[in-house]
Amino acid sequence: MDVRRGGAWRFVSRGSNGEEQGFRGTYREVTPPERVVQTFEWEGMPGHVIVETVTFEDLGERTKVTNTSLFHTTEERDGMLASGMESGLTESHDRLDEVLAKG
Repeated sequence: MDVRRGGAWRFVSRGSNGEEQGFRGTYREVTPPERVVQTFEWEGMPGHVIVETVTFEDLGERTKVTNTSLFHTTEERDGMLASGMESGLTESHDRLDEVLAKG
């Protein structure tokens, strides 16, 4: 992850069955500590690039994270949802909660 405007990122997720899924994108805006705008492309659907805006709001003891995904078409959005994106994101957030609880 090269977290700067114009920088790129890529990660690979490995499921319990050993299957791997690749994801990649570039950073369009990085404004610490409030906001990140990046592209997101699931390598399983090449060419279908979405733009994600993530904002962070300091609530004192907690941080509110808001993630907005902008798709080019309704069909692309529906295709991503059908791919399991929502459950994968939920699982990632649950794991992050576990890590933060240990910290």
